Amino acid sequence: MRKWPPEYDDHYCPPPGSRYWFKERECQDPEARDREVLGKIRAVMAWAWERAPFYRRKWQAAGLEPGDIKNLDDFRKVPVVTKQELRQDQADHPPFGSYLSVRREEVYHIHGTSGTTGKPTAFAIGRDDWRRIANAHARIMWGFGLRPSDTVFFGSFFSLYMGGWGALAGVERLGATAFPFGAGVPGQTLMALRWLREMKPSAFYGTPSYGLYVAEKARAEGMDPREFGLRILFFSGEPGAGIPPTKRRIEDTYGAICVDTGSMAEMTPWMTNAECEFRTGMHLWQDIVYAELLRPESREIVPFGKEGVPVYTHLERTSQPMIRLWSGDLATWTDDPCECGRTYPRLPKGIYGRVDDMFIVRGENVYPSAIEEVLRAIDGFGEEHRIIISREETMDELVVQAEYRPEVGAEAGRRPGVLDALRLEIENRLRAVIGIRAAVQLVPPGQLERSEFKARRVIDNRDLFRELTSR
Repeated sequence: MRKWPPEYDDHYCPPPGSRYWFKERECQDPEARDREVLGKIRAVMAWAWERAPFYRRKWQAAGLEPGDIKNLDDFRKVPVVTKQELRQDQADHPPFGSYLSVRREEVYHIHGTSGTTGKPTAFAIGRDDWRRIANAHARIMWGFGLRPSDTVFFGSFFSLYMGGWGALAGVERLGATAFPFGAGVPGQTLMALRWLREMKPSAFYGTPSYGLYVAEKARAEGMDPREFGLRILFFSGEPGAGIPPTKRRIEDTYGAICVDTGSMAEMTPWMTNAECEFRTGMHLWQDIVYAELLRPESREIVPFGKEGVPVYTHLERTSQPMIRLWSGDLATWTDDPCECGRTYPRLPKGIYGRVDDMFIVRGENVYPSAIEEVLRAIDGFGEEHRIIISREETMDELVVQAEYRPEVGAEAGRRPGVLDALRLEIENRLRAVIGIRAAVQLVPPGQLERSEFKARRVIDNRDLFRELTSR
């Protein structure tokens, strides 16, 4: 095994005509790669055993220690880690949990989740890890065609959200020109159109929804999105770029290639799931982050060609290393050869679902329980609600139907504006908690269907939109 943790030459760059950043590693025989992966697994487990009480307690309870891992079959006996465990550990050991494996003064970046479940998760990234993250992103971006001569327009949030920052670090390490424009401010998209037309960047990063929204706004302003001169659009945060009709629509709209990337913010460098220039599904860059696909029920590994839940292990990260993190996503994997020549397994359909009830709207993870918690804390909310996710034109839309209490209805008959005030209060509180705007529709008491078993409160109509647009 090479030195662990690895060190990279921050000035290295492949020859311009090379398809690969590190051909030896990317085209390596899978069995030889597995031997190196095993060495990295043993190294990161030993690191965490010595420095992270969270892992030591968990593995001792399972009767395991790092020295027991002699092969990858042994590694599959290591218990998975869930997001719920991480949140609870941070609640018990604030602010970063007992799995922070570097000294506090070594933390270089702090990011995190928006806290849609009421308990945000804090990500602490060490200085050396940040350099490794930048090198990994640069290497993978090279794999889908970015070069130092490119200018990359960032139509993404720069906040707690990890995605934009990781991509920015990779672009800077690659030596390309970064254009961190941002997103989310009222009127910003119209301003973006002017900058895109003026600067003519060659690449765009954001969510697929926002890429389509920018194109919609451009046409409304009398612009052809192709005039921006983009040749690569790469996305994360939602599965749209991995859905064939959406990918085709983006590529036809911009006259550029659409690249699907991303796994989980906790797994930064999350771009270790990423398509290459041939766009036949996301490669799993196993020598940086080791991925397994497990059966949701038994948590046994599934063979290639079958569906499972991706479970990820950091191989190069020393700060808050994730070791067998259960993603809760759904994907199918394959080891069929790719035209690019890389020997990594792939997710040919990307990540296309979840095994739990979380859903993603405009790049934000939203939990139904968080919406219910907001509603039930508001005076005037009745007994039932529905969550409807749909797609209007090119953007996901979230609608919350909420019953009001009978006395609110009676009060509204005497004082006009009562229902409007309640609706605005709910919308404002929801946006503060889940991070995106939800349109609230107030309905009279008793109008929404009841159930004696499990209420079906989430209705996702986006599949209908995808079906219609694929025809």
